[in-house]
Amino acid sequence: MKTPLQAMTKTGWITAAVLLLLGVVPPLLMWMGNEFYLLLSTRLVILAVAAVSLNLILGYGGMASFGHAAFIGIGAYAMGIPVYHEFYGGAEAIASTNGWFQIGLAVGASALFALITGAISLRTKGVYFIMITMAFAQMVFYLFQSLDEYGGDDGLVIEMRSELPWINLDDPLQMYFLAFGTLLVTMLLVHLIVNSRFGMVLRVAKGNDERVVTLGYNTYLYRLTAYVIAGVIAGFAGWMMANFSSFISPSMTGWTRSGDLMFMVILGGTATALGPVLGAAAFVLIEEALSSVTVYWNLPFGLMLIGVVLFARGGLLGMLHGRRGDK
Repeated sequence: MKTPLQAMTKTGWITAAVLLLLGVVPPLLMWMGNEFYLLLSTRLVILAVAAVSLNLILGYGGMASFGHAAFIGIGAYAMGIPVYHEFYGGAEAIASTNGWFQIGLAVGASALFALITGAISLRTKGVYFIMITMAFAQMVFYLFQSLDEYGGDDGLVIEMRSELPWINLDDPLQMYFLAFGTLLVTMLLVHLIVNSRFGMVLRVAKGNDERVVTLGYNTYLYRLTAYVIAGVIAGFAGWMMANFSSFISPSMTGWTRSGDLMFMVILGGTATALGPVLGAAAFVLIEEALSSVTVYWNLPFGLMLIGVVLFARGGLLGMLHGRRGDK
């Protein structure tokens, strides 16, 4: 009988190694006096959480949503608006720096938006689904842009971070471990979902929806449920992003941000547990490296992405497994 260590696959070892690096290296660099790399890693991990949530519907469910960033924006504004009224004394609106209240607001608003928009969007397929999810995201973008009291297009500086028991989000190290812990929980949650009966139906419906329907499963409800779960996770990532950056703006919900998340998932490897994390890490690190060299960093990055898609089947994770593309 194999021990747990002997039973681990190559992917399991790679996943463990990457998560160990994320858990140890950034704090170590912080203690060595390089706080910048801890802040960069915090942004990386928060984006990885959002990418993992998108992978649930894109990689496992076949739903190519081009509006996933809308949930990040909703979660961010659910944190920023109550703090704005608390700080500036707006008695006419809800005002609170209580983290639990903000999380509840972010999760609830994201779930409601996902339920309403998903119920409509999932009645379409293919390019129509892509376009309608992008349209809903743009509606959110223009809504936040029209809120002049909260900065409009210029965005809003958040004067106070959320207050949580036993956690001081003003401490960069504690903020990082909150984000990293959320990533671990999110990866575990998605793993449990996709390996459950629910996830099996979702994955099979991705390949042959008609056959699953003939077996008596309502694939529409399965997809809608997954869509809402992904939206809730992304909304929580938005709450963390607002606390991390102390700034919110409509640009957080733009279709280009949704494209970034899709790039991360595809770059790392769709329908894998580690792929979105690798994709987010590659995206953030390459962006940081190239942007320090040229303002036109999008061009070489785009060419690199095309190269990975064409020549590395399964993205970066596929490359680590030695898969070099279809023959």
